[in-house]
Amino acid sequence: MTAEFGMRDIRDAAERLAGRVVHTPVLHAPMLDALAGCRVLVKAEALQRTGSFKFRGALNAMLQLGDGARTRGVITYSAGNHGHAVAAAAREAGCPAVIVLPTTAPAIKVENCRW
Repeated sequence: MTAEFGMRDIRDAAERLAGRVVHTPVLHAPMLDALAGCRVLVKAEALQRTGSFKFRGALNAMLQLGDGARTRGVITYSAGNHGHAVAAAAREAGCPAVIVLPTTAPAIKVENCRW
């Protein structure tokens, strides 16, 4: 099954996320332009709350859950940015979350999810 998204979906997501996520800048780097032979723009997602764009998607998804689903909570498996994003989005949305990490996950990843 493929999902089709339109401008209305993008606008709705922007409205849901307004004031809840960092508006990250797009940066221009002339040295990258010279190396690539074209204009290169870099989205500074490292400035987002969890250090990646994934927080935006996780929060948007949680804010679309019905009250019953949000009360029951969410679960995910990730030892990386996705787990951290889901944990932070759940906190923001007032939704319980279980983040399952492999036993080999680095301590910093575990702490990021607990945060």
